[in-house]
Amino acid sequence: MSVSQITEGREKVIIRTSVISIITNILLAGFKAAIGLLSNSIAVILDAVNNLSDALSSVITIVGTKLAKKKPDKKHPLGYGRIEYMSALVIAGLVLYAGITALVESVKKIITPEIPEYSNVSLLIILMAVIVKLVLGTYVIKKGQEVNSGSLVASGSDARFDAVMSAGVFLCALLARFTSLSLEAYVGVIIAGMIIKAGIEMMGDTLDDILGKRTDPELAKEIKQTIRKDPAVHGAYDLILHSYGPERLIGSVHVEVPDTMNAEEIDTMTRRITEDVYREHGILLTGLSIYSMNTRDEESKEIRQRISQIATCHDGVLQIHGFYVSQEKKTIHFDVIIDYAREDRELIFADIVKEVQEAYPEYQIFPVMDIDI
Repeated sequence: MSVSQITEGREKVIIRTSVISIITNILLAGFKAAIGLLSNSIAVILDAVNNLSDALSSVITIVGTKLAKKKPDKKHPLGYGRIEYMSALVIAGLVLYAGITALVESVKKIITPEIPEYSNVSLLIILMAVIVKLVLGTYVIKKGQEVNSGSLVASGSDARFDAVMSAGVFLCALLARFTSLSLEAYVGVIIAGMIIKAGIEMMGDTLDDILGKRTDPELAKEIKQTIRKDPAVHGAYDLILHSYGPERLIGSVHVEVPDTMNAEEIDTMTRRITEDVYREHGILLTGLSIYSMNTRDEESKEIRQRISQIATCHDGVLQIHGFYVSQEKKTIHFDVIIDYAREDRELIFADIVKEVQEAYPEYQIFPVMDIDI
């Protein structure tokens, strides 16, 4: 299956799932609004409004997906895929707004309480709504994860929180039906807090996508394995993926090759790797830089081994790569990756540089503290 076919299939899944969510939420909103008005229940009315906001979230998801499919143009040569992140951010904002609104209304009902009146039919409908929202939320999240849609996952998470909220409303309705005690306003405060927390977390996850976050370790590992399969490659490092939408990744990578390769051989290898990565992962490598590996003299190999030992003896050093010795110019180049968890990264790096310079005073050292990506 081609990348374009996968993308088209993804769009169909998102739209179909969103349409199911819209229809379900509109039906639930209608039933709950009727119950809320008849029973004078603020909790049920808020629940109905929340279902309408869920339907709106699904509409936003569809619109975002359609806009993200727009073809690249002169103004946006890499396409409109990032619109999906914006739609997920809008949905997170709606969830946050719904939580704040629910909190305000619940506090009002604590200050001026009213005892609602529920019928057996009302209780049954509320219970069915809990089950429907739980099933719907689980379904939407599953589909969102399958097609890597942040908007769907956010909508599904919102639906599951709605199920929790509806369950709280149902328990309060039971209590009010058979006693004179009404706790729905207090339960509403707790549920509103949960919704606000979910909205903040959704917004944080989406902002991470917009700002740029670490590449999925498993995906990075698979891409590097594909690159290392090439017979000319001795190592793959510094893989960076830039996201222009959930299914639009553009990358760059450093590959280590023997210093005996000529320009024609490197060009052929580069085209071969680019094709392999795109075919297997659907990712376009727009930048493929070269690390030259010393293979012509034993002294350079020994220097590499010694400096690698010096670096890796320090706690926090994850990797040393990009190593090259020029015997003619008496220079040594290498990159060191130090764990971000170490607060003394600069000090560790300085110690490594000092030890290497002391071990090889006749060489000029060009070290780089590389990014842990």
